[in-house]
Amino acid sequence: MGPEDYFEIYDSHAHYDDSAFQEDRAWLLEKQLPLSGVRCVINMGTRLLTCASTVGLSDLNPYIFAAVGIHPEEIDGSLPEDWLQCLRVWLERGDAVAVGEIGLDYHWEDCAPRERQREVFAAQLSLAKELDLPVCVHDRDAHADVLELLREYRPQGVLHCFSGSLEMAREILDLGMYIGIGGAVTFKNAKKILRVAAGIPLDRLLLETDAPYMAPEPHRGRRNDSSLIPHTAAKIAELRGITTREVLESSNRNIRRLFRLEGRIPRITAQSPNAY
Repeated sequence: MGPEDYFEIYDSHAHYDDSAFQEDRAWLLEKQLPLSGVRCVINMGTRLLTCASTVGLSDLNPYIFAAVGIHPEEIDGSLPEDWLQCLRVWLERGDAVAVGEIGLDYHWEDCAPRERQREVFAAQLSLAKELDLPVCVHDRDAHADVLELLREYRPQGVLHCFSGSLEMAREILDLGMYIGIGGAVTFKNAKKILRVAAGIPLDRLLLETDAPYMAPEPHRGRRNDSSLIPHTAAKIAELRGITTREVLESSNRNIRRLFRLEGRIPRITAQSPNAY
């Protein structure tokens, strides 16, 4: 059985409102992904506009679930004063299952000042805690400050696209959170993430794409989508000496548990992708 032959694929982190999907979004989401075995996607908001489009995608496609949040790269002068209240409205009326994508990014020089990033991240962690919702956390070159805030607020959630060491992963696990792993684990220059993928408990690992980015080998360099998740699962299975199906099924259970999706994921047959 090859990576293309699995029909219970869950993706814990994607961006299908991205412009990379502009030309064929409807076909991809309504037909191609269901026919490829994709059964559940958590789609991330990154600013108020994409939070709105993410909620719209979840309304149109019952297997897509929205997360809403302000990404650190989107914190600028155009962020309105009532941004947190806007997130609260979506979350309180049940339009989203998580607060995300939120976090810190110290890689890009043109990102918001670090103190402003920490302020916005902390406000969203506090909101998630208040509403008893999980968070989807972005951490790029900001490990120490991300850990400090996670220790302070102790949210439910996942550190997505994990890039830290196995030792840091264990600290995240000690906080009760999950580790998100995507296509980077298949890259030829991968090092730290291989140790993490092999070393963390299987019941705390979430598979993700970060689509349209980070496509796994042998598709690196092309537009990523959720149908490629089994390639990532196959690499993790190889590292752990288990089957690809075991990795997929464990991640699926973890996604259902973290985002409280039991009974909410529609049954779709490959022959009838619109049979919601």
